[in-house]
Amino acid sequence: QVQLVESGGGLVQAGGSLRLSCAASGRTFSNYPMGWFRQVPGKEREFVAVISWSLGITYYADSVKGRFTISRDNAKNTVYLQMSSLKPDDTAVYYCAAGQSMTALRRMQDIDYWGKGTLVTVSS
Repeated sequence: QVQLVESGGGLVQAGGSLRLSCAASGRTFSNYPMGWFRQVPGKEREFVAVISWSLGITYYADSVKGRFTISRDNAKNTVYLQMSSLKPDDTAVYYCAAGQSMTALRRMQDIDYWGKGTLVTVSS
């Protein structure tokens, strides 16, 4: 059974940092572009960041550029999201996903696998 499991969420004060992890199991994800997304209750899920399966090419939403860093360790089948200078507006459930291409992931299209999410709460 293929699974993506996020961890690392929690409560942090504004200006603080958190690192999220997404561990994949059931198959190797080394050939998949991987992405992070977030959703506030009552709002649509939005793209946060994406990383290629090799070469480490990354793209970020404008709202997190310069503050968040996506990375991956293919040997561990794990993707990370380092979040710094957190703001209350970053409060959301964060999901990781594996998709067919970076372009499709940025549009939240052709996504093959989703995790169940981890909650990040940033207090002011």
